[in-house]
Amino acid sequence: MSVSIRVNGVRKSYRDGERLVQVLNGVDLEVRAGEFVAVVGPSGCGKSTLLHLLGALDIPDSGTVEVGGQGLADLGPRRLAAFRNRTIGFVFQFQELLGDFSALENVMLPGRIAGKSTAWAEERARGLLDEVGLQDRLDHFPNQLSGGERQRVALCRALFMEPPLILADEPTGNLDPESGVQVFDLMLDLQERHGTTALVVTHNPELASRCGRLLSLEGGKLHAERR
Repeated sequence: MSVSIRVNGVRKSYRDGERLVQVLNGVDLEVRAGEFVAVVGPSGCGKSTLLHLLGALDIPDSGTVEVGGQGLADLGPRRLAAFRNRTIGFVFQFQELLGDFSALENVMLPGRIAGKSTAWAEERARGLLDEVGLQDRLDHFPNQLSGGERQRVALCRALFMEPPLILADEPTGNLDPESGVQVFDLMLDLQERHGTTALVVTHNPELASRCGRLLSLEGGKLHAERR
């Protein structure tokens, strides 16, 4: 299952003391359902800001964001929270795993939030962790896992509710080069097998070039990268 993304004329600024910093300056973006798109650009250019707007974690100053034909500005707080849980899987650079939860429990968490039965959630989580080669690490806590293993757990958690959209913010940025390549390989493989739409922001143009489409964020706008 997958969804399309449409962004029109999005602007976003932040107040830095007395100064107004314009981060996004009229961003337009269309992503087809099932497409894997990478966005590259230097630190501070607005990549994470764009991802937060697509994930309904923030709102634009102006412009529109649609995911699967649904305008995010049309949803109130409760509907927005339900939409995020059902539609979007997030993968962050630092994983954001709960330290007191095992790998299995971390992956089950979205199901618990959504009110799924414990038995169903556990079976689903075990299946995903097996899919990424962590069947022997189910009861390990985050501090007992390597960086690459923690990121695999985070990927499983993002996929748990079978969301049609995956948003990944520097998913390999905190890993050594070898682990980063392994995690990115896994992301590409899982995205293809599960048929999700995916958008990843990264500093690594070499990894990004392996995605279906590569965009760069410059001057607050998106530009197609030459292959």
